[in-house]
Amino acid sequence: MPGLSLDQLRVFVAVAERQHMTAAARALNLAQSAASAAVAALEARHGVRLFHRVGRRIELTEAGRAFLSEARAVLARAQAADLALAELGGQRRGVLTVHASRTIADYWLPRHLVAFRRACPDVEIRLTAGNTAEVAEALAIGAAELGFVEGTVDRPDLAGREVARDRLVLVVGQDHPWADAPPDAAALEAAEWVLREPGSGTRAAFEAALAAQWGIRPGRLRAALELPSNEAVRAAVEAGLGATVISASVAAPGIEAGLLRLVALAFPDRAYRTLYHRDRPPGAAARALLALMGADDGG
Repeated sequence: MPGLSLDQLRVFVAVAERQHMTAAARALNLAQSAASAAVAALEARHGVRLFHRVGRRIELTEAGRAFLSEARAVLARAQAADLALAELGGQRRGVLTVHASRTIADYWLPRHLVAFRRACPDVEIRLTAGNTAEVAEALAIGAAELGFVEGTVDRPDLAGREVARDRLVLVVGQDHPWADAPPDAAALEAAEWVLREPGSGTRAAFEAALAAQWGIRPGRLRAALELPSNEAVRAAVEAGLGATVISASVAAPGIEAGLLRLVALAFPDRAYRTLYHRDRPPGAAARALLALMGADDGG
């Protein structure tokens, strides 16, 4: 039986991401029968079912979910190899795979990607947003060449440097008592908080500041809601639930619309950092992106 191919992996990932065979085939410019055959060949070769067929829908099995991260990592490494060969040939073309934390991906990185696109139009950037822990894991397994996160990541296999600074702010809804009088340590500990999920760089920076400045350990906070995106956190506080600490860039639309109030309590700035794997230093395209940000040290 023929060995596993990159084309089969591309089909598998496309189907897994869309959970629809026809949509995946269309995205890859394949006949549906060809896409179905590629998935069937993978399953038959290894004797494992990757998808449940539920009527006209398909869903990943437990084995399929486990295999998805590996398939993405293999494809990312193949893209990186293609880009490296292009660079060796004096060409700046290929695919640069970037993972970034959600705050950075939504509010800071886009303008730099636009500048890079104008400077290097033949390099395609594939950006994936996740929390800081997810970005670090993507770099560790080879699913990304370059990552951008808030704060520091304590992993010996990853290296990086600071590329920008970000300001964290405490915000509440219009009718919250802190809108007119900032809280003391006891009020901070007793408050209802709307927080990002564990693993988020924003949450980690907030919890570290509470511990350092007010002696409040994370386990003593009252989390009314844990939400997976900055926009969901902001919307919950705009609707009148609790308080939150988020990036000033995230808070700005709510403040300008009169839905949020800025509380006069200072939190320390945090670093935006770029990360890469120590054994896979940035290639020419990644270094070009960092140079446009003023962050390339030639390493």
